[in-house]
Amino acid sequence: MNQRQAIFPAERHALYEQHRYSAAIQSGDLLFISGQVGSRIDGTPEPDFARQVQLAFDNLNNVLKAAGCTFQDVVDVTSFHTDPEKQFETFMAVREKNIGEAPYPNWTAIGVNWLAGFDVEIKVIARLPQAK
Repeated sequence: MNQRQAIFPAERHALYEQHRYSAAIQSGDLLFISGQVGSRIDGTPEPDFARQVQLAFDNLNNVLKAAGCTFQDVVDVTSFHTDPEKQFETFMAVREKNIGEAPYPNWTAIGVNWLAGFDVEIKVIARLPQAK
């Protein structure tokens, strides 16, 4: 495949349409997933932080599934945090439930001052399983 192909989960949340972006783009044997946030189906942020983190992982897993992937296909992760010092322990506890077994992907965590009303965002690159 030489052209990019947009991938969307079965239940697209409102943010994709509101902000005009694809959930993921497949290019060759790689899948580039847009930053996933802990949004409810209407696009609004989940106010409870631990639940927001879990929803971000749920949204991420839904996009991976739509492309025929799992978290085990993820090779690189970037997470963005509005208050890393206060949020990190909760984030790591939720992350632990979602990342699966070793070997783990690369991971970079970045502190930011704004995520459009959200407290965390997770962006990944995965290799499509049929391309391994």
